[in-house]
Amino acid sequence: MSTYILGIESSCDDTSAAVLQDTVILSNVIANQDIHAGFGGVVPELASRAHQMNIIPVIHEAIKRAGISKNQISAVAFTRGPGLLGSLLVGTSFAKSFAWALNIPLLEVDHMQAHILAHFITKAEAVSRVPSFPFLCLTVSGGHTQIVRIDDYFSMEVIGHTIDDAAGEAFDKAAKIMGLPYPGGPLVDKFGKDGNPAAFRFAKAHISELNYSFSGLKTSFLYFLRDNLKNDPDFIEKNKADLCASIQKAIVDSLMDKLIKAVNQTGISQVAIAGGVSANSALRAAILQKQNEGVFEAFIPEFQYTTDNAAMIAIAGYYKYLNGMFSNYSVTPYSRGSNM
Repeated sequence: MSTYILGIESSCDDTSAAVLQDTVILSNVIANQDIHAGFGGVVPELASRAHQMNIIPVIHEAIKRAGISKNQISAVAFTRGPGLLGSLLVGTSFAKSFAWALNIPLLEVDHMQAHILAHFITKAEAVSRVPSFPFLCLTVSGGHTQIVRIDDYFSMEVIGHTIDDAAGEAFDKAAKIMGLPYPGGPLVDKFGKDGNPAAFRFAKAHISELNYSFSGLKTSFLYFLRDNLKNDPDFIEKNKADLCASIQKAIVDSLMDKLIKAVNQTGISQVAIAGGVSANSALRAAILQKQNEGVFEAFIPEFQYTTDNAAMIAIAGYYKYLNGMFSNYSVTPYSRGSNM
């Protein structure tokens, strides 16, 4: 008998719902919030209000596309945290109400764990390639940069992390400094494809162990542009592609240096990437290059599972369901930290 999990994701500015049949995603619906672009970043109050408007039609559409009735759903999985507290409250409250109304289990999911477990989503029409335990996962997003050792679905250890800014934040701040609109990270990737990554060099931090730091790199980039703009006010526009390619290379090189060090220290030969920055073309190319060189075996997620989405919440919820890891109705969301 199949298990059907309804996943709900509302940690930031995307309202998403997905239906999973065992490990196969039947639907994955996402409602974006374009209103934040004009503010240069996500406005928490606007995000939570938009979630309130979007959540019912998004969940209705996810169940409809899955081709099942709500009475077939075995359990409801939802993002408990980390994220924007107001946004998380919308998803948490709806998940509780839905589970209570149908008298089915409630499954809380850690957002960062879900990004990693997205690698276990399979396709009904094809043999799916998934990592085996133990493996390492580089989770990179606008708010997190971590190297995680995964020994089981819910046995994870963060062995390296950023001590200040996340890699995704470094991309977005570099884009903002150049005057690119929000969200800037994808635009750095886009323009960088036409640029020379060796055109400019920027200072990179040398942090002990497996940890990262990107604040110094951002400062180096800012001062470099400031000095060159004094001599040529059109410096950024004239060198946009090379600037994007060069700052992207600096960030990706920093990520890869510590990831390779982690492989050497642990002896683990399987490596996955996850999170919004795992969609970056330069990072994907660097991961595949190391696989081709025999450094490790790589696992790269589909683009649809890199950004925030409910499919990853559903797959994490599925494994919690199998292990009887149910939540009670007193559970509350958390904005910071992680259950890893």
